[in-house]
Amino acid sequence: MLMLASVVLALGAALVVNLNTTPVYAARVTFFFSTPAVGASDLYPASMFNTSRLTTYARLLTSDEVATPLAGTPGIDMDAEQVREAISSETVADTVMMEVSVEDRDRNRALLLLTRVTARFRNAVEELERPAPTEPSTVKVTVVTGPGLDDKPVAPNTLNNFALATVAGLVLGAMGSVGREVADHTVRTGETLEVLTSAPVLARVPMDPGGPFVSASTSPRTEALREVRTQVQCAAAASSVKTLAVTSAVPGEGRSATACGLALLFAEAGQRVLVVDAELRHPRLAAFLGQENAAGLSTVLDGTAVLEQVLQPWGAGLWLLASGRTPPNPSELLSSPRMTELVDDVRKRFDVVIFDCPPLLPVTDAAVVAARADGTLLVVRARRTTSAQVTQAVRALHAVNATLLGCVLNMVTHKGPDAVPSYDTYLSGRKPPRAWGGWKMQAAA
Repeated sequence: MLMLASVVLALGAALVVNLNTTPVYAARVTFFFSTPAVGASDLYPASMFNTSRLTTYARLLTSDEVATPLAGTPGIDMDAEQVREAISSETVADTVMMEVSVEDRDRNRALLLLTRVTARFRNAVEELERPAPTEPSTVKVTVVTGPGLDDKPVAPNTLNNFALATVAGLVLGAMGSVGREVADHTVRTGETLEVLTSAPVLARVPMDPGGPFVSASTSPRTEALREVRTQVQCAAAASSVKTLAVTSAVPGEGRSATACGLALLFAEAGQRVLVVDAELRHPRLAAFLGQENAAGLSTVLDGTAVLEQVLQPWGAGLWLLASGRTPPNPSELLSSPRMTELVDDVRKRFDVVIFDCPPLLPVTDAAVVAARADGTLLVVRARRTTSAQVTQAVRALHAVNATLLGCVLNMVTHKGPDAVPSYDTYLSGRKPPRAWGGWKMQAAA
């Protein structure tokens, strides 16, 4: 796209130049120089003589003898310098011919000036090459073609300008693309993410035009989240993984939407699921699910409520523990003994417990929760989260001995070399999407 944009901009600039450039016309005449020869043996020396003098004749064209007297003559409203600049000449290779041209914005004046230049030039050459006033000139100047006007203006050269603009646009676009690639330190592929985290990428979740959170149960995004659910279920079978912390390096990576989507999909599979909003500073799950947020995790941890009072059932097999009111000390509450007791309690009550945690880099809250969970999922937004941010997030998890089960590369584009494979072709024959379990929502992550 950058290369295409560069070409379009360059072509636009060329168009502006072409439209705003006053046309320049050229009138041309071709001279042939010859020397009268006595016999055949004189032809070659005469030719060599004239060839050696062509440079001199070219200078004569713009001299005071030829050009200067034409300035200000009728129809030539130009000074001597302008007349000289309008005249140019070029010798025809391996011949004794010279092409002379006059360029001007007024086509009629160009032809008129060239006609007068032709007459004065021929007279000047023959006068200079006359051995004596009473003898004929040793050089004869013959007009071979012209004087005449070119059919089209010599400037602007529209096709040439467009061609140069195209080349320039391609070059600048290529340089810009290379520069962007070099300067782009964001994570774009699952392979890069695996190298940075030394953990598997459980799924590459596509960008959804309808929003980061998808309600259609057969949408490409939901299918990708089902891959994550399957991977977590496999991990749970291999080792006891019942509590799962979902976090990210920085805000805006789709962490909350991923946690909520996974909770819904686990419940869809027939499991008893609790989703906990452990983001005590900027809670979102209650808004996602249309539930109350006045009481929840914070009120349980500060002792003003018990778990049974704040659990909110939602759909078949899904419960929400909202964040509750924002406390003044989130990190202290999450690292308190009551938090440890709460995690042990909900592990016994539910098949799967998913904690929507804050981002790892701004605060320590997520690391505290991840240390108490059986496993952690790291959500990374494609083309936005940098490699350095991912590395720092992994270090934060390792510092508390949290178990990183894998990563989710989120909001992957549908186009380009790092695009996620689309399910659209396979799913194209399905009926219009139907909300699962009566739920349907569109929320930002």
